[in-house]
Amino acid sequence: MDNVTLFNELSEHAMLRIYGSQEITHPGHWIESKNHLDYDLWYIQKGKVEIHINEEVYEASVGDLVLFSPMVAYTATTVDGPCQFIFTHFDFILGDRLDFLNHFQLSGVIKHRLVKEEVELFLDTYNQYKQNAPMSGIRLKGCLTILIAKIIEKYGTGQYRGTFTNLAPSHNQTGHLDHLKLVFDYVNEHLHTPLRIKDLATLAGMSEKYFIHYFKQALGMTPGRYVYQLKMNRARELLFSKHYTIQQIASKLGYPDPYSFSKAFKKHYKVPPSQFFR
Repeated sequence: MDNVTLFNELSEHAMLRIYGSQEITHPGHWIESKNHLDYDLWYIQKGKVEIHINEEVYEASVGDLVLFSPMVAYTATTVDGPCQFIFTHFDFILGDRLDFLNHFQLSGVIKHRLVKEEVELFLDTYNQYKQNAPMSGIRLKGCLTILIAKIIEKYGTGQYRGTFTNLAPSHNQTGHLDHLKLVFDYVNEHLHTPLRIKDLATLAGMSEKYFIHYFKQALGMTPGRYVYQLKMNRARELLFSKHYTIQQIASKLGYPDPYSFSKAFKKHYKVPPSQFFR
């Protein structure tokens, strides 16, 4: 299971929070040195911006997006005249991880052609948002979620890699997920069997205690919660297919009997599987 598929499997645990979105114009002599506690996304409307991170220099022009990860120090300056852009501060949370997006090399300059439709949708909603149109805040949050999801999709298909590559190790956590790949693949292929955390820890080459800690640090949830989420995802898909009985689904997901499965399903979806479509 690749990291993007993993992200999709856990989408129910993802939450985006916008802390502010605003249009700003800077004069030709503008220069700014900052780092932010949250993610920051710029959409360049006019002019050019030069961004310095460590000893590297990046340029963003009209139509480009610039995505900054939390706590990454940068210096930005205008190039050949004034610039104007929309900035949006946000968090993207999965489980209890505020920096889950750092598992992906997303931070950098993103060309407009890669996310054209999603950007247009976001800009249209932003124009309503700045006029305080009813429900525009919720729509803006939805549109930003769609835009971030598209960037991750382009990353997953190899069409985009973040250009801000000289980040500190704490801002490049892909290796944490990669180290758990054997575990993810094993769980995905053995959902029909009882899965013990001890066995998963052995597969990862860790003690059970350290494995639970490492897994939660990487994914924002315990391995038990992860396995439960995948089982509930598969249960939903099998129920939607209408090809299997409750007893068959329980067996396919490693539950000892239909009662145990129904109890777990009701805990997650708030209704028993027999009433899921009613």
